[in-house]
Amino acid sequence: MRSWSWFLSRVMRLFLRWFRLCPRRGRRKRPSRIRDLWNYGTLLLKSLHYNVLTNSDTVLDCVFEPIYWLVDNMTRWFGVVFVSLVILLTSSVVIIVYLCVLPIIFSTYPVHWILWHLCYGHWNLLMLVYHYYKATTTCPGSPPQEKSEIPTVTICKKCIVPKPARTHHCSICNRCILKMDHHCPWLNNCVGHFNHRYFFSFCLFMTMACIYCSISAKDMFLDAYNAIESGRYWDGHAQGEAVPGAGLIYISFSPQSSYQTPPPPAFTHQERMVHKSLVYLWVLTSSVAVALGALTLWHAVLITRGETSVERHINRKERKRLRLKGKVFRNPYHHGKMNNWKIFLGVEKQSDWLTRVLLPSGHLPHGDGLTWDGPSHRINTMAI
Repeated sequence: MRSWSWFLSRVMRLFLRWFRLCPRRGRRKRPSRIRDLWNYGTLLLKSLHYNVLTNSDTVLDCVFEPIYWLVDNMTRWFGVVFVSLVILLTSSVVIIVYLCVLPIIFSTYPVHWILWHLCYGHWNLLMLVYHYYKATTTCPGSPPQEKSEIPTVTICKKCIVPKPARTHHCSICNRCILKMDHHCPWLNNCVGHFNHRYFFSFCLFMTMACIYCSISAKDMFLDAYNAIESGRYWDGHAQGEAVPGAGLIYISFSPQSSYQTPPPPAFTHQERMVHKSLVYLWVLTSSVAVALGALTLWHAVLITRGETSVERHINRKERKRLRLKGKVFRNPYHHGKMNNWKIFLGVEKQSDWLTRVLLPSGHLPHGDGLTWDGPSHRINTMAI
């Protein structure tokens, strides 16, 4: 019985013969774009046919290459939309806080709570804006294209250049990224060695800001929601007339006389806008706090383990492979939980917790992203 590779070889041979015969049939000259696609398809079939390492995975990768190209380009285009959406939603929340929430706080809260909201709110906003700007504009880092003495672990199949440790190729950015974590469409940028701290800090401070707004505006949201549901959002109705959508008739009866009581005064247009804005604020911040909080917690776990999102999948497969051989996998970039955080945040002394973590700081990360030092107390860090 012949194997599937034999049938695949026969099919490719027939395709190659057809490609050699087809150009002679037509008289009209094909446009340049079509000719390029024709040549690319011919080269693809020849490379698959004459490549002794061709297998089913290689064929599937080639077949789905146009789909990968479409997804990558759509993601690159949607990145601009997502960044604009982040700026728009964040700006809308800030405007609502300044126009609706702060006036209520100034008129009802004691002085010490007013100072707390002013100080914490503006500090959180400053940290959020700063780290988002740095995360989107900072290059994550790429290995040098020219020949160098930097130790490498493999060759990138896309760039055809040596890749240092922890470096991976991003098909959306179309380049290799040092210590690549993932490509974030909300940043329209890759998360790598030089902007990983900015990305995590943005997620952390955005989550903190959403939780802060959600808790601070909870009572205001409940009052606004009850006001919307109270039936006082419609004015201009005659006494005793049913209010549309509310199903209420304001009629009161007395033992002596029967008369109609006027409905409660309707809210003004400005009050209605305030109520709707508070409901929008609370729903948006609560939703983002839950979703982004889960993502931030997951990245905090990865940082504690000394891993990136890509390395998490690689290490899990390596851990299973070594377990079958009776060995134990050890992450070569794990320096201990606390040391991992110090390396990630760039903390070298006690004062750095204030100047580099709690205040905006543009300091560079530890190392150059090309070479990595393993823990000093381990000799064989991969398998024992």
